Amino acid sequence: MCDNDIHPGLIEDWNLTRRTFVATGIVAAGLASTAHAAENVVEKDVTVKTADGSADAALFHPAGKGTWPAVLIWPDIMGLRPVFREIGRRLAAQGYVVLVPNPFYRSKKAPVVEGTFDFGNAEARQTLFGYRAAMTDEGVAKDAVAYLAFLDAQPETAKGKKAGVQGYCMGGPLSFMTAAAVPGRIGAVGSFHGGGLVTDKPDSPHLLIPKTQAAYLIAVAQNDDAREPKAKDVLKEALAAAKRPATVEVYPADHGWCVPGSQVYNQEAAEKAWAELTKLYKANLV
Repeated sequence: MCDNDIHPGLIEDWNLTRRTFVATGIVAAGLASTAHAAENVVEKDVTVKTADGSADAALFHPAGKGTWPAVLIWPDIMGLRPVFREIGRRLAAQGYVVLVPNPFYRSKKAPVVEGTFDFGNAEARQTLFGYRAAMTDEGVAKDAVAYLAFLDAQPETAKGKKAGVQGYCMGGPLSFMTAAAVPGRIGAVGSFHGGGLVTDKPDSPHLLIPKTQAAYLIAVAQNDDAREPKAKDVLKEALAAAKRPATVEVYPADHGWCVPGSQVYNQEAAEKAWAELTKLYKANLV
């Protein structure tokens, strides 16, 4: 597993600081549909039992009585942190029960990044990649089953409706794996600047598409596309062959553009991606 299998385009683009954490919450909250809606979201810190231990996670759902479709959010390689709580809260405000796990629970409780983080620092980078390496494909599939089972155990979850999964950067491949692990449950997959969706290895995530029953939204970063211009075509061919409804689009923004607070955050492109995600879920989580 090399760096580019996890996060192509990221190493030279991102720095994360404590100031960014603070700014991230402000920016993301400002992008929520309305401040009032965000206030009407219930947030809980939860623990999910998995085959490999106990995963710390954040759970969100609308306040009040009712049931709503479930959504699993896979964070990027910096894991569960304030910005992904804001993303979970924003989505829940639109009428979903949302789980955002710490994908690295086998190695460390969230947040796994604290203070200043520089992706240009090879040693620090390898620490994160080590956390990712502890997540085998088999382990991810088992985690996905556990996370969906946890969501379905919540009284707020509309279990008769399909669930969604979305992922950012390394979370893109994890979303494909989730759709293959629980194909009868996942109705929609969103991948935002996903890294390593197409490789030349037998475990390439795109080869899982025929095992899924979901509609796809795959938003590709322009610098990722510049590095691997054929990947989008391979994805389109695989989706068409599997007869999976899909949108594969290269956005005029760089890797990481959907995550508020990053140096490459592009609000216009991020809001377009969010609008497309909203349409995907409304059409398929039924």
